[in-house]
Amino acid sequence: MKGLIYLEDGSIYKGKGFGASTTNVGELVFNTAMTGYQKTLTDPSYSGQMITMTYPLLGNYGINDEDYESEKIHALGAVCQDLCMKPSNHHSVKTIDQWFCEQGVPGVYGVDTREITRKLRKTGSQKCVITTEDIPLSEIKKLAEETELSTDQMKTAGVQEIQTIKTPGSDFHVAVLDLGVKRSILKELADRGCSMTIYPYGTKAKTILEAKPDGVFLTNGPGDPASATEAVAVIEKLITNSNYGADLMPIFGICMGHQLIALACGGSTYKMQYGHRGCNHGVFDKNIGRSYITSQNHGYAVQPQSIVLKGLEATHLNLNDGSVEGMAHLSKPVFSVQFHPESNPGPNDTGYLFDQFIDLMKGGRL
Repeated sequence: MKGLIYLEDGSIYKGKGFGASTTNVGELVFNTAMTGYQKTLTDPSYSGQMITMTYPLLGNYGINDEDYESEKIHALGAVCQDLCMKPSNHHSVKTIDQWFCEQGVPGVYGVDTREITRKLRKTGSQKCVITTEDIPLSEIKKLAEETELSTDQMKTAGVQEIQTIKTPGSDFHVAVLDLGVKRSILKELADRGCSMTIYPYGTKAKTILEAKPDGVFLTNGPGDPASATEAVAVIEKLITNSNYGADLMPIFGICMGHQLIALACGGSTYKMQYGHRGCNHGVFDKNIGRSYITSQNHGYAVQPQSIVLKGLEATHLNLNDGSVEGMAHLSKPVFSVQFHPESNPGPNDTGYLFDQFIDLMKGGRL
Protein backbone atom coordinates (compact mmCIF):
# COMPACT_ATOMS: atom_id res chain seq x y z
CA MET A 1 0.00 0.00 0.00
CA LYS A 2 1.35 3.41 -0.96
CA GLY A 3 1.45 6.23 1.54
CA LEU A 4 1.64 9.97 0.92
CA ILE A 5 2.06 13.03 3.13
CA TYR A 6 1.07 16.44 1.76
CA LEU A 7 1.84 19.60 3.76
CA GLU A 8 0.10 22.94 3.32
CA ASP A 9 3.34 24.54 2.10
CA GLY A 10 3.25 22.16 -0.89
CA SER A 11 5.82 19.65 0.40
CA ILE A 12 5.18 16.04 -0.58
CA TYR A 13 6.65 12.92 1.02
CA LYS A 14 6.02 9.54 -0.60
CA GLY A 15 6.41 6.31 1.36
CA LYS A 16 4.58 3.13 2.18
CA GLY A 17 1.20 2.97 3.84
CA PHE A 18 0.04 0.94 6.83
CA GLY A 19 -3.14 0.67 8.80
CA ALA A 20 -6.43 1.68 7.19
CA SER A 21 -6.85 2.58 3.55
CA THR A 22 -8.18 6.10 4.07
CA THR A 23 -7.35 9.82 4.01
CA ASN A 24 -7.25 12.24 6.94
CA VAL A 25 -6.55 15.96 7.31
CA GLY A 26 -5.08 17.41 10.51
CA GLU A 27 -2.17 19.23 12.09
CA LEU A 28 1.20 17.50 11.69
CA VAL A 29 3.36 17.61 14.86
CA PHE A 30 6.40 15.68 16.03
CA ASN A 31 7.09 13.70 19.19
CA THR A 32 10.61 13.00 20.48
CA ALA A 33 9.80 10.06 22.79
CA MET A 34 11.75 6.85 22.23
CA THR A 35 9.08 4.58 23.72
CA GLY A 36 5.41 4.63 24.68
CA TYR A 37 3.80 4.99 21.26
CA GLN A 38 0.62 3.17 22.34
CA LYS A 39 0.06 5.57 25.24
CA THR A 40 0.90 8.51 22.99
CA LEU A 41 -1.50 7.54 20.21
CA THR A 42 -4.38 6.98 22.67
CA ASP A 43 -3.82 10.28 24.50
CA PRO A 44 -6.96 12.40 23.83
CA SER A 45 -4.76 15.50 23.67
CA TYR A 46 -3.69 14.37 20.19
CA SER A 47 -7.22 14.67 18.80
CA GLY A 48 -7.05 16.45 15.44
CA GLN A 49 -3.32 15.83 14.97
CA MET A 50 -0.97 13.53 13.06
CA ILE A 51 2.24 12.51 14.81
CA THR A 52 5.70 12.24 13.29
CA MET A 53 7.78 10.03 15.57
CA THR A 54 11.41 11.18 15.63
CA TYR A 55 12.54 7.80 16.97
CA PRO A 56 13.07 5.81 13.75
CA LEU A 57 11.25 2.57 14.66
CA LEU A 58 7.56 2.10 15.41
CA GLY A 59 5.73 -1.07 16.37
CA ASN A 60 8.68 -3.12 17.67
CA TYR A 61 6.90 -4.20 20.88
CA GLY A 62 3.43 -4.41 19.35
CA ILE A 63 0.14 -3.47 20.99
CA ASN A 64 -0.95 -4.84 24.38
CA ASP A 65 -4.13 -4.70 26.46
CA GLU A 66 -2.68 -2.56 29.25
CA ASP A 67 -1.09 0.54 27.69
CA TYR A 68 -4.22 2.45 26.76
CA GLU A 69 -4.76 6.06 27.89
CA SER A 70 -8.28 6.00 26.45
CA GLU A 71 -10.53 3.62 24.57
CA LYS A 72 -9.19 4.44 21.08
CA ILE A 73 -6.51 6.06 18.93
CA HIS A 74 -7.13 9.81 19.05
CA ALA A 75 -4.38 10.80 16.61
CA LEU A 76 -5.53 11.09 13.00
CA GLY A 77 -2.42 9.38 11.68
CA ALA A 78 1.21 8.48 12.32
CA VAL A 79 4.47 8.92 10.40
CA CYS A 80 7.64 6.93 11.02
CA GLN A 81 10.81 5.90 9.27
CA ASP A 82 10.66 2.14 9.87
CA LEU A 83 7.72 -0.07 10.84
CA CYS A 84 8.01 -3.41 12.63
CA MET A 85 5.51 -6.05 11.47
CA LYS A 86 6.82 -8.79 13.79
CA PRO A 87 6.83 -7.37 17.34
CA SER A 88 8.85 -8.96 20.13
CA ASN A 89 6.95 -8.69 23.42
CA HIS A 90 5.11 -11.39 25.37
CA HIS A 91 2.34 -8.87 26.19
CA SER A 92 1.70 -8.07 22.53
CA VAL A 93 -1.71 -9.12 21.19
CA LYS A 94 -1.50 -7.51 17.72
CA THR A 95 0.76 -5.51 15.42
CA ILE A 96 0.49 -1.76 15.07
CA ASP A 97 -0.59 -2.32 11.46
CA GLN A 98 -3.52 -4.48 12.61
CA TRP A 99 -4.41 -1.96 15.30
CA PHE A 100 -4.49 0.96 12.87
CA CYS A 101 -6.64 -1.09 10.48
CA GLU A 102 -9.16 -1.86 13.22
CA GLN A 103 -9.29 1.79 14.29
CA GLY A 104 -9.58 3.20 10.76
CA VAL A 105 -6.38 5.25 11.07
CA PRO A 106 -3.80 5.67 8.28
CA GLY A 107 -0.03 5.61 8.72
CA VAL A 108 2.97 6.26 6.48
CA TYR A 109 6.46 4.83 6.85
CA GLY A 110 9.60 4.74 4.75
CA VAL A 111 9.97 8.54 4.72
CA ASP A 112 12.74 10.77 6.07
CA THR A 113 11.29 11.74 9.46
CA ARG A 114 14.40 13.76 10.30
CA GLU A 115 13.77 15.99 7.28
CA ILE A 116 10.08 16.35 8.21
CA THR A 117 10.95 17.24 11.81
CA ARG A 118 13.52 19.84 10.72
CA LYS A 119 10.89 21.40 8.47
CA LEU A 120 8.32 21.58 11.29
CA ARG A 121 10.91 23.12 13.62
CA LYS A 122 11.61 25.78 11.01
CA THR A 123 8.10 26.51 9.72
CA GLY A 124 6.00 25.42 12.68
CA SER A 125 3.30 22.75 12.80
CA GLN A 126 1.42 22.53 9.50
CA LYS A 127 -1.90 21.40 8.12
CA CYS A 128 -1.32 17.99 6.60
CA VAL A 129 -3.05 15.36 4.49
CA ILE A 130 -2.09 11.74 5.11
CA THR A 131 -3.45 9.25 2.60
CA THR A 132 -2.99 5.56 1.95
CA GLU A 133 -5.45 5.66 -0.94
CA ASP A 134 -4.66 6.01 -4.63
CA ILE A 135 -6.17 9.43 -5.25
CA PRO A 136 -5.00 12.25 -7.58
CA LEU A 137 -2.65 14.88 -6.19
CA SER A 138 -5.04 17.62 -7.33
CA GLU A 139 -7.74 16.13 -5.09
CA ILE A 140 -5.33 15.99 -2.15
CA LYS A 141 -4.36 19.65 -2.62
CA LYS A 142 -8.02 20.66 -2.83
CA LEU A 143 -8.77 18.73 0.35
CA ALA A 144 -5.94 20.53 2.17
CA GLU A 145 -7.09 23.94 0.97
CA GLU A 146 -10.76 23.47 1.77
CA THR A 147 -10.51 21.70 5.16
CA GLU A 148 -10.68 23.96 8.20
CA LEU A 149 -8.93 22.54 11.26
CA SER A 150 -10.93 22.49 14.49
CA THR A 151 -9.64 24.20 17.62
CA ASP A 152 -12.31 23.12 20.15
CA GLN A 153 -11.74 19.36 20.41
CA MET A 154 -11.66 19.63 24.22
CA LYS A 155 -15.45 20.02 24.13
CA THR A 156 -15.96 16.44 22.94
CA ALA A 157 -12.73 14.63 23.96
CA GLY A 158 -13.94 13.74 27.46
CA VAL A 159 -16.99 12.02 28.94
CA GLN A 160 -20.41 13.09 27.71
CA GLU A 161 -22.23 12.47 30.99
CA ILE A 162 -21.30 12.46 34.67
CA GLN A 163 -19.42 9.36 35.76
CA THR A 164 -18.20 8.13 39.15
CA ILE A 165 -15.08 6.23 40.11
CA LYS A 166 -15.27 4.81 43.62
CA THR A 167 -11.98 3.87 45.27
CA PRO A 168 -12.33 1.40 48.18
CA GLY A 169 -11.40 3.06 51.46
CA SER A 170 -11.02 6.45 49.77
CA ASP A 171 -10.15 9.49 51.87
CA PHE A 172 -11.08 12.20 49.38
CA HIS A 173 -13.71 13.04 46.82
CA VAL A 174 -12.28 14.85 43.77
CA ALA A 175 -14.34 16.60 41.10
CA VAL A 176 -12.67 16.04 37.72
CA LEU A 177 -13.55 18.45 34.91
CA ASP A 178 -12.85 16.25 31.91
CA LEU A 179 -11.34 17.99 28.87
CA GLY A 180 -9.80 14.77 27.53
CA VAL A 181 -8.28 13.05 30.56
CA LYS A 182 -5.69 10.25 30.39
CA ARG A 183 -6.42 7.09 32.37
CA SER A 184 -3.03 7.25 34.07
CA ILE A 185 -3.96 10.60 35.65
CA LEU A 186 -7.09 9.08 37.18
CA LYS A 187 -4.99 6.14 38.38
CA GLU A 188 -2.57 8.51 40.16
CA LEU A 189 -5.49 10.05 42.04
CA ALA A 190 -7.08 6.67 42.83
CA ASP A 191 -3.75 5.29 44.10
CA ARG A 192 -3.65 8.19 46.55
CA GLY A 193 -7.04 7.38 48.02
CA CYS A 194 -9.34 9.53 45.88
CA SER A 195 -12.81 8.69 44.66
CA MET A 196 -13.81 10.81 41.68
CA THR A 197 -16.81 12.31 40.00
CA ILE A 198 -15.96 13.03 36.36
CA TYR A 199 -17.85 15.93 34.85
CA PRO A 200 -18.23 16.54 31.09
CA TYR A 201 -17.37 19.78 29.34
CA GLY A 202 -20.13 22.33 29.88
CA THR A 203 -20.93 21.31 33.47
CA LYS A 204 -21.96 24.36 35.51
CA ALA A 205 -19.81 25.51 38.40
CA LYS A 206 -22.89 25.32 40.65
CA THR A 207 -23.23 21.58 39.96
CA ILE A 208 -19.62 20.97 41.00
CA LEU A 209 -19.78 23.21 44.08
CA GLU A 210 -23.02 21.66 45.31
CA ALA A 211 -21.30 18.25 45.39
CA LYS A 212 -18.86 19.74 47.96
CA PRO A 213 -15.73 17.97 46.66
CA ASP A 214 -12.52 17.98 48.66
CA GLY A 215 -10.74 19.23 45.56
CA VAL A 216 -11.16 19.95 41.86
CA PHE A 217 -8.92 18.56 39.14
CA LEU A 218 -8.72 20.15 35.67
CA THR A 219 -7.48 17.69 33.07
CA ASN A 220 -5.38 17.73 29.96
CA GLY A 221 -7.10 17.97 26.59
CA PRO A 222 -6.77 18.89 22.91
CA GLY A 223 -7.33 22.15 21.06
CA ASP A 224 -6.82 25.87 21.58
CA PRO A 225 -7.52 26.91 25.19
CA ALA A 226 -8.97 30.20 23.91
CA SER A 227 -11.79 28.16 22.30
CA ALA A 228 -12.87 26.76 25.69
CA THR A 229 -14.83 29.86 26.70
CA GLU A 230 -17.49 27.94 28.63
CA ALA A 231 -14.88 26.06 30.67
CA VAL A 232 -12.98 29.29 31.39
CA ALA A 233 -16.15 30.84 32.86
CA VAL A 234 -16.73 27.74 35.02
CA ILE A 235 -13.14 27.70 36.29
CA GLU A 236 -13.30 31.41 37.12
CA LYS A 237 -16.29 30.70 39.37
CA LEU A 238 -14.57 27.68 40.94
CA ILE A 239 -11.48 29.75 41.75
CA THR A 240 -13.61 32.54 43.19
CA ASN A 241 -15.36 29.99 45.41
CA SER A 242 -12.27 27.93 46.24
CA ASN A 243 -12.71 29.05 49.85
CA TYR A 244 -16.27 28.04 50.62
CA GLY A 245 -17.49 27.86 54.20
CA ALA A 246 -14.69 27.00 56.58
CA ASP A 247 -13.02 24.63 54.13
CA LEU A 248 -10.47 24.95 51.36
CA MET A 249 -11.21 23.52 47.94
CA PRO A 250 -7.86 23.06 46.20
CA ILE A 251 -7.76 23.20 42.40
CA PHE A 252 -5.05 21.39 40.43
CA GLY A 253 -4.68 21.72 36.66
CA ILE A 254 -2.51 19.82 34.19
CA CYS A 255 -1.74 20.89 30.59
CA MET A 256 -5.05 22.25 29.18
CA GLY A 257 -6.22 22.70 32.78
CA HIS A 258 -3.11 24.80 33.45
CA GLN A 259 -3.83 27.05 30.46
CA LEU A 260 -7.50 27.48 31.40
CA ILE A 261 -6.58 28.56 34.93
CA ALA A 262 -4.43 31.32 33.40
CA LEU A 263 -7.32 32.45 31.17
CA ALA A 264 -9.80 32.29 34.07
CA CYS A 265 -7.56 34.62 36.09
CA GLY A 266 -7.31 37.16 33.26
CA GLY A 267 -4.11 35.93 31.61
CA SER A 268 -3.60 34.88 28.01
CA THR A 269 -2.15 32.00 25.99
CA TYR A 270 -0.36 31.76 22.64
CA LYS A 271 0.31 29.11 20.02
CA MET A 272 3.89 27.86 20.06
CA GLN A 273 5.78 27.38 16.81
CA TYR A 274 6.02 23.61 17.16
CA GLY A 275 5.16 22.89 20.78
CA HIS A 276 6.64 20.44 23.29
CA ARG A 277 5.92 16.76 22.72
CA GLY A 278 8.06 14.00 24.16
CA CYS A 279 9.52 12.55 27.36
CA ASN A 280 12.76 14.50 27.72
CA HIS A 281 11.85 18.10 28.47
CA GLY A 282 13.77 19.80 31.27
CA VAL A 283 11.79 21.88 33.75
CA PHE A 284 13.02 23.96 36.70
CA ASP A 285 10.93 24.10 39.90
CA LYS A 286 11.64 27.53 41.42
CA ASN A 287 10.16 26.62 44.82
CA ILE A 288 12.29 23.51 45.31
CA GLY A 289 15.31 24.86 43.43
CA ARG A 290 15.95 21.81 41.26
CA SER A 291 15.35 20.56 37.75
CA TYR A 292 13.32 17.62 36.48
CA ILE A 293 12.92 15.71 33.23
CA THR A 294 9.26 15.72 32.23
CA SER A 295 6.77 14.28 29.77
CA GLN A 296 4.99 16.92 27.69
CA ASN A 297 2.36 17.23 24.99
CA HIS A 298 1.17 20.74 24.16
CA GLY A 299 1.14 23.25 21.34
CA TYR A 300 -0.03 26.26 23.38
CA ALA A 301 1.52 28.00 26.39
CA VAL A 302 0.73 30.67 28.97
CA GLN A 303 1.97 34.15 28.11
CA PRO A 304 4.30 34.91 31.06
CA GLN A 305 3.69 38.66 31.14
CA SER A 306 -0.07 38.14 31.16
CA ILE A 307 -0.22 36.56 34.62
CA VAL A 308 1.72 39.34 36.33
CA LEU A 309 -0.65 41.24 38.66
CA LYS A 310 -3.36 38.63 37.99
CA GLY A 311 -2.92 36.83 41.31
CA LEU A 312 -0.63 34.16 39.83
CA GLU A 313 3.09 33.49 39.91
CA ALA A 314 5.19 31.21 37.73
CA THR A 315 6.55 28.25 39.72
CA HIS A 316 8.12 26.17 36.93
CA LEU A 317 10.06 27.21 33.83
CA ASN A 318 11.08 25.27 30.73
CA LEU A 319 14.85 24.94 30.59
CA ASN A 320 14.96 25.09 26.78
CA ASP A 321 12.87 28.15 25.97
CA GLY A 322 11.93 29.66 29.35
CA SER A 323 8.18 29.17 28.82
CA VAL A 324 5.86 28.92 31.83
CA GLU A 325 5.59 25.30 32.97
CA GLY A 326 3.79 25.82 36.27
CA MET A 327 1.81 28.42 38.24
CA ALA A 328 0.36 28.97 41.69
CA HIS A 329 -2.27 31.40 42.92
CA LEU A 330 -0.93 33.89 45.45
CA SER A 331 -3.97 33.83 47.75
CA LYS A 332 -5.94 30.67 46.94
CA PRO A 333 -5.16 26.92 46.95
CA VAL A 334 -4.89 26.81 43.17
CA PHE A 335 -1.89 25.52 41.21
CA SER A 336 -1.11 23.98 37.84
CA VAL A 337 1.61 22.59 35.59
CA GLN A 338 1.98 22.49 31.82
CA PHE A 339 3.77 19.13 31.76
CA HIS A 340 2.46 15.65 32.65
CA PRO A 341 3.46 14.46 36.14
CA GLU A 342 1.58 11.17 35.64
CA SER A 343 4.49 10.29 33.30
CA ASN A 344 2.84 7.81 30.94
CA PRO A 345 4.92 7.60 28.88
CA GLY A 346 7.90 9.30 30.46
CA PRO A 347 9.91 9.78 33.66
CA ASN A 348 8.08 9.88 36.99
CA ASP A 349 10.23 12.60 38.57
CA THR A 350 7.32 14.98 39.21
CA GLY A 351 4.77 12.69 40.84
CA TYR A 352 5.21 14.79 43.98
CA LEU A 353 2.70 17.25 42.51
CA PHE A 354 -0.14 14.78 43.10
CA ASP A 355 1.06 14.50 46.71
CA GLN A 356 0.98 18.29 46.93
CA PHE A 357 -2.67 18.22 45.82
CA ILE A 358 -3.47 15.60 48.48
CA ASP A 359 -1.72 17.69 51.15
CA LEU A 360 -3.80 20.71 50.19
CA MET A 361 -7.00 18.66 50.52
CA LYS A 362 -5.86 17.44 53.94
CA GLY A 363 -5.23 21.03 54.97
CA GLY A 364 -8.76 21.99 54.01
CA ARG A 365 -10.09 19.74 56.77
CA LEU A 366 -8.19 21.39 59.59
